[in-house]
Amino acid sequence: MKKIALSLGLFAAFLANAQSIKTTIDLVNVKDDKVAVTMEFPKMKSGDIKFHFPKTVPGTYSEDDYGRFIEGIKFYDNKGSELTYTKVNDNTYALKNAKNLTKVSYLVNDSFDDETDTSKHKAVFSPSGTDIEQGKVYMINTHGFIGYIDNMQDVPYQLIIQKPADFYGTTALVDQDKSESTDTFTLANYAKVTDSPLMYTKPDYITFNAGGMELVLGVYSPTGKYKAADFKDNLEKMVIAQKKFLGDMNTNKKYAIMLYLSGGDGPKIKGFGALEHHESTSVVLPEMMPKDAIDKTITDVVSHEFFHTVNPLKTHSEEIHYFDYADPKMSQHLWMYEGGTEYFANLFQIQEGLINKDEFLERIGEKIANSKNYDDTMPFTVMSKNVLKAPYKDQYRNVYEKGALLAMCLDIELRKLSNGEMGYRDMIRKLSQRFGENKPFKDDKLIDELVTVTGYPQIKDFYNKYISGNQPTPYAEYLNTVGVEIQKQESRPIFWFIKNPNQTGFDDKNNAFAFDENSALSPFAKSIGFKITDQVLALNGKTVDIKNVQDFIGYTQTIKDGQDVTVTILRDNAGKKEKMTLKGKAVLDKMTMETLKFKANPTPAELKLQTQWLTGKK
Repeated sequence: MKKIALSLGLFAAFLANAQSIKTTIDLVNVKDDKVAVTMEFPKMKSGDIKFHFPKTVPGTYSEDDYGRFIEGIKFYDNKGSELTYTKVNDNTYALKNAKNLTKVSYLVNDSFDDETDTSKHKAVFSPSGTDIEQGKVYMINTHGFIGYIDNMQDVPYQLIIQKPADFYGTTALVDQDKSESTDTFTLANYAKVTDSPLMYTKPDYITFNAGGMELVLGVYSPTGKYKAADFKDNLEKMVIAQKKFLGDMNTNKKYAIMLYLSGGDGPKIKGFGALEHHESTSVVLPEMMPKDAIDKTITDVVSHEFFHTVNPLKTHSEEIHYFDYADPKMSQHLWMYEGGTEYFANLFQIQEGLINKDEFLERIGEKIANSKNYDDTMPFTVMSKNVLKAPYKDQYRNVYEKGALLAMCLDIELRKLSNGEMGYRDMIRKLSQRFGENKPFKDDKLIDELVTVTGYPQIKDFYNKYISGNQPTPYAEYLNTVGVEIQKQESRPIFWFIKNPNQTGFDDKNNAFAFDENSALSPFAKSIGFKITDQVLALNGKTVDIKNVQDFIGYTQTIKDGQDVTVTILRDNAGKKEKMTLKGKAVLDKMTMETLKFKANPTPAELKLQTQWLTGKK
């Protein structure tokens, strides 16, 4: 029986491979920081075809045009002769009368090396980008390496990675050959291809079981500062807590984490964070971070990506289910996909005992403060649907601030309506049971579906006012319901470049202060023509020195209103940093600080709802 079953299995695999797109990525013969890719196709059904690289991929909300990193593309027929083609745009190639097309070959440049040059195109967010460093590391976000043909997205792919024998590939995929020089994977369709990142390095990985799920963590640390084993204890604790929080909403049996730590003499990248997939996540962080900071980031950021296994990866609208890589149509519901997921990433930590009540409240307070940097009257559904274009794309990062707060307020609203019997997590569980990975909902019918699964038509009023409407969300009102009050305190007048000094960063390469691009400029900065992308080198001749940063800050506190001020800056000019001087009169600004506090004497009703909110218990 076993022999027959094995033979039939091999025969079935042979038939499948005969009808698959054989794709080879060569990590051995790398030249000029470029990787060769070949794709071999089954028989074409159409004479006129279009071959694409993605414009955008699921989980990202920007037009990245991965085709711009491709060069030397050639199409071949079944006799090995080159076919003529028309390049439609960065991502698309059109071929006429191409029924005999059998192969395409091309070279891939990586996006990491392009991050500091924004003269032609906005940088690709690092965790969704690609890195090619011969002999060191290959970050293979597959959408940056592999293309597709129109109407063939559902054809299986056979992916072959030719690799140095001493390299290991961190991935959730299962290698189907035993060779030390190649890894072979079978993927059901192009969506599965783009859902399956890989990272190849000298072996530094750990595998272990947490919460009934096999976990693999692969780490690239350019100077060798960190090893995968350094992060095991924190990661294991986090995953067990997440699995407990999600219960039957998560069915993952395997999950892979590719942790790329940037530093050393590697590319100078800046897009730190992570990108979600069904069974894995690619994470990019600076190697200079202390271990406890990396652990905290893993808990906050990787947990966020893992919660995406529920929403939107397994519960989503038709726009995501039938994703158009060449001409993407975006969903209205980033408030739920990203905002609700971010809320989960914080809520599980308080409900599973990873943080305490005050720490949780501090995080909510920070999100309220950060949300004020964005347009609070812009309907979230409109922003979400149009997030790829101005002015909506500049509001995108509010999904992690106001989006999470909307989920929080809806959580409190549901608990209030149900006397604590139902919350946001229960609603999402019921929604995932009603739909699921292979059954999308209609984008404009989501609120009707939420009313159906909760049984509370009142939430439609919440949705119409605060999610699809333009009314600012009354956070104080909702927090008061769970025994939390907002205390306001006005600071003394201060001199700085942005409204919230806490959003100031430091560029160690340029020895300059840098600012979050979504921060609000201070009145002084606006008066001298300062731009949020400018970096501060010196103030009145006093240079920025991170080792003596307190002295610099102390000096700013001596500046008087109306005093003459000279600021030396670095300004981006067509991808190059240009040193400039700005002059003007100092303007001191007051900042209103809002602090969230649990009421000293909440009512019994407030205390009951607060306990249910923070514990998840009914």
